[in-house]
Amino acid sequence: MPENVPGTGGEVPGKPSDRDPRGRYGEAGYNDGIAVFSYIVGGIIVWSLIGWGLDNLLGTRWLVLAGGLLGAVGGFYLSYKHNLTRSSSTGAGPVPERKHGPEEGSQSNVE
Repeated sequence: MPENVPGTGGEVPGKPSDRDPRGRYGEAGYNDGIAVFSYIVGGIIVWSLIGWGLDNLLGTRWLVLAGGLLGAVGGFYLSYKHNLTRSSSTGAGPVPERKHGPEEGSQSNVE
C-alpha cells in the first residue's frame, strides 16, 4: 500500500501529505465568493433596470427599489441553491453521531 494516500491510513507523521495547503476548499472559496458576488450584483442590476422600465411605463417611482431588493434576495437564493454558501469552519470532517443507549459509555470496538 502506498504510504502517503489520504484516507487509507497510510499517512506517515512528519511527511508532507498530498493535501491542498490553501485550506479545505482550495481556491473554491475565492471562486465561490466571486460567483455569489456576481449573482447578487447581477440580480440587483437586472431587476433594478426592469423596475426602472416599469416605473417609466406606469409613472411610479418605487418599482426600481423593489426590483433592486428582489434582485438581491434572488442572488442570495441562487447562491444558496447552488451550495455556494457554507460555514467557514475548516474542521476535519462531519461531527460524529452520538450513540444512545447502554453502549454510550463503552469504549470497546466489538461489533
